[in-house]
Amino acid sequence: MAAYEYQALTIKGRTDKGVLEADTERQVRVLLRERGLTPLNVEIISEKKRAGKKTKFGIGRSISTADLALITRQFATLVRAGMTVEQCLDALIEQTESPKTKSILAGVRGNVLEGQALSTSMAAFPNAFPDIFRFLIDAGEQSGQLDQILERLAVYMESRQALQQKVWQAFIYPIVVSVFAIIIVTILMAYVVPQVTRVFINTGQELPWLTKTLITISDIITTGGLWWPVLFVGLFFAARAALAQHNIKLAWHKLLLKMPITSRLVRGVNAERLANTLGILTASGIPLLNAMQSAVQVVSNLPMRAAVDNALNQIREGGSLSRALGQAKLFPPLVIHLIASGESSGKLDMMLTRAAEAQSRELENWVKTFTSLLEPLLIVIMGVVVLLIVMAILLPIFEMNQLIR
Repeated sequence: MAAYEYQALTIKGRTDKGVLEADTERQVRVLLRERGLTPLNVEIISEKKRAGKKTKFGIGRSISTADLALITRQFATLVRAGMTVEQCLDALIEQTESPKTKSILAGVRGNVLEGQALSTSMAAFPNAFPDIFRFLIDAGEQSGQLDQILERLAVYMESRQALQQKVWQAFIYPIVVSVFAIIIVTILMAYVVPQVTRVFINTGQELPWLTKTLITISDIITTGGLWWPVLFVGLFFAARAALAQHNIKLAWHKLLLKMPITSRLVRGVNAERLANTLGILTASGIPLLNAMQSAVQVVSNLPMRAAVDNALNQIREGGSLSRALGQAKLFPPLVIHLIASGESSGKLDMMLTRAAEAQSRELENWVKTFTSLLEPLLIVIMGVVVLLIVMAILLPIFEMNQLIR
């Protein structure tokens, strides 16, 4: 029995999409007609994924980190309760509300019912399940400790999701304040300032340089009109297209590592991901070389990923992980020292986990401190901008009063 995606018409002429399990495509069409639906398109999920096709149902896209963390925790709970893999997948399919996730899980279940291992079934959906899933679940199936492996994997996904949420939540307020400040200043410059400065221009008096500058900026904003949003959108897509080029993306990532603020954030996030991934993989019995191959994928910064690749080559030649990573001088010293301690004591998995926890705490504290300083700084900048606008308007008035006297 395999999983099929279908698209059909209801009696009222509306389009209905979903997933059904059956032995053949013909059986799916029969089931749809029994439900009063007219089948338009029926396709098997697993075959499409093996062909690497992205479908209209969205199977080619990945599952979000939040959904994946939730699914992993639910899977771990169900397996620990003594349910079979097929029963667990049935429960997850019924539980999830996302059509995309439901389709992917149905495809995994279809492969499992065909006799494939769970790890192999998930490998048919590489965009949805990262390599770490396949390595860990394969290790769990071979050792008979799938419930324990899923528990570790659930903790890993939850900690990764929690760190992402904390970082984003910390920056939400500064971003909102910045956006509203830009909108308010733009409205002042486009609508309020021209009406006030028009009086000064009509008098023909010599205006202060601050007022002239304000008028010039206001003219630029009002002349552009609706072209400014178009320009910003165009610049955004141009930047995305440029960053799709490897050389430009590499140069940008190097720049991020050199700037004081972004450097600490990028180094901290990638170091935490690397240590956490290596820690859970090695603790689950995965050889270090295989663990490194999977951990490379979680490092998003290209220079840091190249350093991990170089470390992987040195480990193949019998080198030390801490020494190889330390040579790049891109990872925090605390992480390097803890890895070295783990290698010398034979407790690498434990020290990697400690390094990830320490880096996560340090990153969280740094983000809180930075955003607590950033918030009043943004308010001060906004106040200075408004003060300059007010001064530019008042200076000509003061000069006119002096002339009258």
